[in-house]
Amino acid sequence: MKVLLINGSPHKNGCTTTALAEIEKTLKEEKILCDTHFVGTDPISCCRGCAACGRLGRCVIDDEVNGFLEYAAYFDGYIIAAPVHCGSASGNIVPFLDRVFYVNYMSGRKIFEHKPGAAVTSARRAGTTTTLDQLNKYFMLAQMPIISGRYWNIVHGMSAEQAKLDLEGMQNMRILARNMAWTLKCIEAGEKAGIKPPKTEELIHTNFIRLNS
Repeated sequence: MKVLLINGSPHKNGCTTTALAEIEKTLKEEKILCDTHFVGTDPISCCRGCAACGRLGRCVIDDEVNGFLEYAAYFDGYIIAAPVHCGSASGNIVPFLDRVFYVNYMSGRKIFEHKPGAAVTSARRAGTTTTLDQLNKYFMLAQMPIISGRYWNIVHGMSAEQAKLDLEGMQNMRILARNMAWTLKCIEAGEKAGIKPPKTEELIHTNFIRLNS
């Protein structure tokens, strides 16, 4: 079993990375393999809303999003981590996730469906819970079970060193990792017992404007 850690921070050695490192260490103790995708600082184009991905099976913008989708398909669980910038998720992670999950949704590729996901965020002070809400909505779009810790999945600090001093936050990263490992093992046991994923109905699109017939 493998979990993909998606790092949405522009800093490779900051608070977000510190939180993910604690998660990765604990997952490895639980015999879960990990890999990290660093979104980076290069500009990522926003979704154009063209819906061409429903026909093409990929984003019409030919950048790292398409490559990521191919790579992400080989994982069993996902943890998305991002710092708080101006009360919401960091700049690059939002257009990246918008397009990743929209392509998955529109194309019917079902890369993420029924696989567990967790959101993690870091901040100096505030904005963490709104950012968690923002990130969790991507999981809801893909019918993904959302994994929690024993509290909100957050750490506080202005640097990696300060984040390590958030003992409650770091403990919660370990609890989150064990909950992720347990969920993956339960899914694996269920599959071996012949339990299949829920039946998926054909998508119904209902607009909020009803025209007279």
